[in-house]
Amino acid sequence: MHEGSKKAIIAAFAANLAIAVAKLVGFFLTGAASMLAEAVHSGADTTNQGLLFLGGARARKTATTEHPFGYGRERYFWAFVVALVIFMLGSLFALFEGIEKLREPHELESAGVAVAILLVAMACEGFSLRTAIKESTHTKGEEGWWSFIRHSKTPELPVVLLEDFGALIGLVLALLGLALAEITGNPRFDAIGSIAIGILLGVIAITLVVEMKSLLIGEAASPATVAKIRQAMESSDKVDRVIHLRTQHLGPEELLVGAKLAFATTLDLRGLAAAIDETEVLVRAAVPEARMIYIEPDIHRDAAAPVTSP
Repeated sequence: MHEGSKKAIIAAFAANLAIAVAKLVGFFLTGAASMLAEAVHSGADTTNQGLLFLGGARARKTATTEHPFGYGRERYFWAFVVALVIFMLGSLFALFEGIEKLREPHELESAGVAVAILLVAMACEGFSLRTAIKESTHTKGEEGWWSFIRHSKTPELPVVLLEDFGALIGLVLALLGLALAEITGNPRFDAIGSIAIGILLGVIAITLVVEMKSLLIGEAASPATVAKIRQAMESSDKVDRVIHLRTQHLGPEELLVGAKLAFATTLDLRGLAAAIDETEVLVRAAVPEARMIYIEPDIHRDAAAPVTSP
């Protein structure tokens, strides 16, 4: 796992664990539905970090005859589990708790304590989000944040970014619900805050499920990376042209490359083998994550050329 991903996950884990405990204490003191929803939210977020670490550890397993391309996609699988199970369960729980308190509201106690806990939680989540942004900046380049989340091949950073951003919005919703309930004397505002948190978690879950599903199925390298591979292949004086090129991510830092190349027709068998080896070296120098490269020599056929009868 990339060092930046580890730092972001560790920061999020420490912040979410402390916040979950504080929110749970706040719920017992106040009975606020939005506080319980937020406690479950932070507890789910803490579990998320553990699963992301598990995926990183399992991805390092050595390739076997049954899995000859290794276990790099374990990171995608566990990120998918985080999105599908943890976020969705948190969403459903917050919705259920909010609807129950909407039907049977009860007066809040020690609302000031709850507000203080939420403000501290916002500071902790802000620190976690700042760390995730800092570590993501190294890899996103000139991309916008939404584009980075959509197209990143590293699952941990988008998960942590959306998780921390969602947590901050959830805290604002919980704080707003508590404040309105205290000002108006109507505890249903607190229940509405819990429902809003549930909807927020559901939106984040759906977004991450869609993105992680795409990575699990298998995504090609980015257009910029494909261009580097093509340029590296064409830089060899023994390669006449790239006939076609296919790529697929086996993991965030593991790329499978398959290509048909037209080599110089003057090469004999030994020279052709040496040219293939040289091309692989050029590709790996340009794109280090190209771990597995399969090159097939072929003859380029002009599609526009007429087909003659034998």
